[in-house]
Amino acid sequence: MAAALTENGELLAWLRDVVELCKPDDVYICDGSDSEYRRLCELLVKNRTFTRLNEELRPDCFLARSHPSDVARVEDRTYISTTSQDDAGPTNNWAEADVMKLKIARIFLRSMEGRTMYVIPFSMGPVGSPFSRIGIQVTDSPYVVVNMRIMTRMGSDVLEALGKEGSFIPCLHSVGKPLSPLQGDVPWPCEEDPKHKYIVHFPEDPSIWSYGSGYGGNALLGKKCLALRIASAIAHKEGWLAEHMLILALTSPEGKKHYIAGAFPSACGKTNLAMMKPTLPGWKVTCLGDDIAWMRFGADGRLYAMNPETGFFGVAPGTSYESNPNAMDTFTHNSIFTNVALTDEGDVWWEEMGVPAPAHAIDWQGKDWTPEASSKAAHPNSRFTAPAEQCPAIDPDWQNPNGVPISAILFGGRRPSTVPLVNEAFDWEHGVFMGSAAGSETTAAALGQAGVLRRDPFAMLPFCGYNMGDYFAHWLSMADKTKSDKLPRIFTVNWFRKDESGRWLWPGYGENSRVLKWIFERVEGTGEAVDTPIGRLPSPEAIDLSGSDVPRADLERILAVDVEAWTKEAEAIGTYYDTFGDRLPSALRDQLGALRARLEAAG
Repeated sequence: MAAALTENGELLAWLRDVVELCKPDDVYICDGSDSEYRRLCELLVKNRTFTRLNEELRPDCFLARSHPSDVARVEDRTYISTTSQDDAGPTNNWAEADVMKLKIARIFLRSMEGRTMYVIPFSMGPVGSPFSRIGIQVTDSPYVVVNMRIMTRMGSDVLEALGKEGSFIPCLHSVGKPLSPLQGDVPWPCEEDPKHKYIVHFPEDPSIWSYGSGYGGNALLGKKCLALRIASAIAHKEGWLAEHMLILALTSPEGKKHYIAGAFPSACGKTNLAMMKPTLPGWKVTCLGDDIAWMRFGADGRLYAMNPETGFFGVAPGTSYESNPNAMDTFTHNSIFTNVALTDEGDVWWEEMGVPAPAHAIDWQGKDWTPEASSKAAHPNSRFTAPAEQCPAIDPDWQNPNGVPISAILFGGRRPSTVPLVNEAFDWEHGVFMGSAAGSETTAAALGQAGVLRRDPFAMLPFCGYNMGDYFAHWLSMADKTKSDKLPRIFTVNWFRKDESGRWLWPGYGENSRVLKWIFERVEGTGEAVDTPIGRLPSPEAIDLSGSDVPRADLERILAVDVEAWTKEAEAIGTYYDTFGDRLPSALRDQLGALRARLEAAG
């Protein structure tokens, strides 16, 4: 089976166990080569999972349509399985580890009959980097293989780095549709009943078992499962951070460069910010990653971040040459699109793409669509998978095995009121408080009602692999690992303020560079700030509006502190904190008390 490719005894034993459990017809060890990728793409075309796009318009690109039941993260079927429920905490679905292992093993029994079992050796981070972790994903989905090839460093060199005795994280995945000898396959095999899907994480092993879904982070197990849920638990034990964050570099006209990490819930502009084209003359943004940051302290006491991925798995609707021209240029070739519309010319289209709607298209469910249709042509959570190296704004250090030094950390979300455009924390502890209290309107990336405010601390609510109260304490403990002047400055940003009529008060996109410039200046020690009850805000004059048509009155409004609204916000934060019981660090209760006192004094 794999003996010719690896002598790692632990890996061989695990693979034998998986074969015995899942009963695949064949086993294929992925080598990560270009020829393998092309061959599997052709297989997916033959299986009707892929439609090849117009080679002149979008060379080497493919479109996939999932089953309508398999379009998003299924948070209610995502589990953190530990010995003690307290270790998972109140924000995770918990199942006792030994009980869940027996249950899910029964579900996986014979799950790959009639299918090929693909073995994907992959590295999160550059192969051999001290930052990196090796995973071995087993899957019966060639769609997963080709997406993992874009998103991770995958193939034979990973097995070589693993060696005879190296450790790896086992990641077992099945779409849950075994085939009988006379049974034909379907373009998108999956378990259609959401109640029969399972994405289970065992951080004490660590390992990942995912069954029934072939979509996104449910199936590409290097992404949210390993890079965040499992990695965050490992990072907690080992003293580093695994975060749901973009990494960008901001360079001034004088050539000074600072690296910034930013945590934003899905569909809050994270990818757009990571690849921004600044509107301010002379300023430059380069991208190191749009979704994951692994951060450790360097020998100089600074916090260094690395993006463990090699691709972008971004939300398509709303991506346009206005919102994100660099993304549009990234997926012009060698990319995969899932659940977008197919035009009669053989190209892709989605809502808010910035080009006129086609007179006719095939929608994400394979049905005829015209602009008069009541339904959307692309699913709101439709995606593109594109290689990071194709991004025109990719930073030269994006694969630096030692990471890059972080000067500032941003927390953001969709807040139509209350939260100002930008706010700097007084210090590290106050910044952790701000991150712990962050919230956003819900989006289409998760099943459920959109537009409802939910607390999403550090944008990690769906991704923290252990008790969130302990996670807060872990962040607070970073201040004990270095000198205070070495720590990144912490800010909140909010591009989504509206007035009473629903009008946006800030234009966003490339204009966000004006906020980044102020953050840059604060890091440099030159930016002006005003102390307020909630933090340090720029005065309206401190934000560079040269060449902008943003009304001064709008800027003043989104830089003002509404004491009454913030008093209600503090009450809501206190209620949220109650869910963590005695696992909530006392420092955060103290920070909340200090906020209330400052608000009372200001009122």
